[in-house]
Amino acid sequence: MSSYEVVFQKLREDILNGHYQHGDELREAAIGKELGVSRTPVREALRQLELEGLVTMVPNRGAYVNGISDQDVQDIYLIRARLEGLCARMAAERIDASTLEEMEETIMLTKFHEKNGHYDQLFKLDSRFHRLLYEACKSKILEHELKVFHQYVQQVRKNALKKESRAEQSTKEHEAVLQAIKAHDSDEADRLATLHILNSIKNNHYTQIEKLLEE
Repeated sequence: MSSYEVVFQKLREDILNGHYQHGDELREAAIGKELGVSRTPVREALRQLELEGLVTMVPNRGAYVNGISDQDVQDIYLIRARLEGLCARMAAERIDASTLEEMEETIMLTKFHEKNGHYDQLFKLDSRFHRLLYEACKSKILEHELKVFHQYVQQVRKNALKKESRAEQSTKEHEAVLQAIKAHDSDEADRLATLHILNSIKNNHYTQIEKLLEE
């Protein structure tokens, strides 16, 4: 991984997990010193973050954090719901035996940690399930896009999974998606995966998502 990639990944993670807040200035010299790199890779990373909408570059002033707004979260979930449905559809047709086995193991571990109230583990296993689902579709482009969207809403996901009722429902939804994939039922896998993502944010009462759930 190049210096630019290291800086980019670190800054994006710090913005998305709330380490940097909206309006915070990102100083090239300070970041370079902290990460042990020159200002050039920091500058390149900031430009890429600006393209992703996470940073605003102000001429003669510097770079400032935009962060993720409620509208951004709503948009991401709506887009992700469609893409994740497509991903599950493709996975039902393309999944290999070893990925299927890993997904089944993930469900088993999730049920164990759910029973024991290990919510930090549930967050990690939730991420693992979706990562395996993305890999199962066998599309590098779709896998990349979904992993980015998944990372963008990590704080919302973490908060949702701390609610016992949502954690339990999420596990049931994962298992239903997996059973549809295992049965190679692409239509059902698509439907269930789409519904799962919409349900993931339903408790935030986003109007567009509630409308979709009523359809």
